[in-house]
Amino acid sequence: QLILTAGKRKKMIALERIGVDKAAVYFEELLRNLKTEFRSSMAELQYIQGLESAFKEQLTSIVKLSSAYKNQLQSGNISKGEYVRLKALELELVGELNSLKNDKNEVQQELKALMRLNPLTTLEITDKEAIKLDYSTLTAASLIDKAKENRQDLRISVLEKDYYSKLHAYERSQRVPDISLKAMYDRNGSTMLDFVGFGLSMDLPLFNRNQGNIKFAETGMEIAKLENEYLQLSIENEVVAAYQNLLIANDFKNSIDADYEQTLDELLKHYTTNFQSRNISMIEFIDFLEAYLDNKKIILEAEKNSTQKLEELNNVVGTEVMQ
Repeated sequence: QLILTAGKRKKMIALERIGVDKAAVYFEELLRNLKTEFRSSMAELQYIQGLESAFKEQLTSIVKLSSAYKNQLQSGNISKGEYVRLKALELELVGELNSLKNDKNEVQQELKALMRLNPLTTLEITDKEAIKLDYSTLTAASLIDKAKENRQDLRISVLEKDYYSKLHAYERSQRVPDISLKAMYDRNGSTMLDFVGFGLSMDLPLFNRNQGNIKFAETGMEIAKLENEYLQLSIENEVVAAYQNLLIANDFKNSIDADYEQTLDELLKHYTTNFQSRNISMIEFIDFLEAYLDNKKIILEAEKNSTQKLEELNNVVGTEVMQ
């Protein structure tokens, strides 16, 4: 019967518990990163859908104009250059749409994998209402405190420190030799009938004091301590940067007038009508159409960036900053 001394069994159990705790925290960190990836991909899909809708709408309009201009060209009412320029714009819009479709396929592929959906499923975000959030209650200092409470990698770093501390205690306990108890019974095998014997044995570690393993644990403790300090500083900087990026994105989104997009749509209809009536030149019409699509892109990007920056902040803090 081996008897462990110096609390070795208790110390071994403590080491095993840290391993279990680390596995659980690693799983939590995986879920946190997957959630951020999922929500960012949803914002990207919504952005692509909005831009695709704008390009499709304008492509439909340009196709009709191209058809009308083709008839005018055959009648000799316009020059071939005007028709070709309009047709070139049509092809340009088709190319942009194809590029958006490819981007949408990539995002849908990621989302369907995360949601474990059938590959033939088509995802579409139907709720297009923008959500306005008030970030005035958030401060960098409070977010840093929250991150130190919730960041899984920081908790793993603390567990790593605890692991080497307990490993050091265990290795030091190894210097104390264990005791082995023995019992023996022999009926006729010796000079004594029904011999019963007891024994006790232990190592005498005169030369091996487990110095190597103890030094390894001490070095691990020092490394874990330095890594924990560096990680805390990195987290503080990550939180401040993510918070500032969110404020920049949100301020820009809020700087866009609520009715600006509607004004753009109305102006485009006005320009299209005037172009059909030949009150403005093709150059003026195309210039405004390009400006219209660029502004649509800016509006949609502002919404997407605001959402994604919020998710980045959630990620670096390790929990939802806005409930």
